[in-house]
Amino acid sequence: MLTVTAMVTDYADPSLVHALQQGSSTDVAHLVREPVLVLLASALWMAGGITSPYAIGFVLVLTALERRIGGLRAAGVFLLGHVVATLATEVPVGLSVLVGDLPDSSLHRLDYGISFGVATSVGALAGLLRPWLRWPLLVVFGSMVVGDLLEFADPMTDWGHVMSLAIGVSTWPLVRGWRRARTQAASGPATPAAVHTARTPGTVAA
Repeated sequence: MLTVTAMVTDYADPSLVHALQQGSSTDVAHLVREPVLVLLASALWMAGGITSPYAIGFVLVLTALERRIGGLRAAGVFLLGHVVATLATEVPVGLSVLVGDLPDSSLHRLDYGISFGVATSVGALAGLLRPWLRWPLLVVFGSMVVGDLLEFADPMTDWGHVMSLAIGVSTWPLVRGWRRARTQAASGPATPAAVHTARTPGTVAA
């Protein structure tokens, strides 16, 4: 699906692409009118195209997470970060417009993409890796999102990435429990310990 939407972005008429992305945007105006639709639809687009870092991260990270906790749970982690970080960044915009700190045009700011979900998945996956992989992953990815935030080019989105990573880290107890349950289910029921019965001389086993 992401490949299809990426190809639409690259090859379709720009006015059509803009209309589709605007209709999928999780801006404040859309979140007020049709929150469920836009929260799902906005995750079907990749800002930066199919070769962007977040697109590559989606394939690598979600694959690794799925292998450890299952497809539905991996999708749940992704959606958790996508939804919570989106609401955490858009609700303050709506409040700022309400009190007059931002113009009304901020209610229609284009907002879409998979980056919040990917960042949350990175944080969650780190908790399932060995320490020699976990901490370098967190340091490298964390440095990237904090560096973007310090540049202040798109502070709302960049704060969302930081929050998404933190959300992923907060799921460690949950995803570790899921992995244990999945491992136990895959290994099958435990073999009962052999019971040794003492036999007296001359006793014949039944």
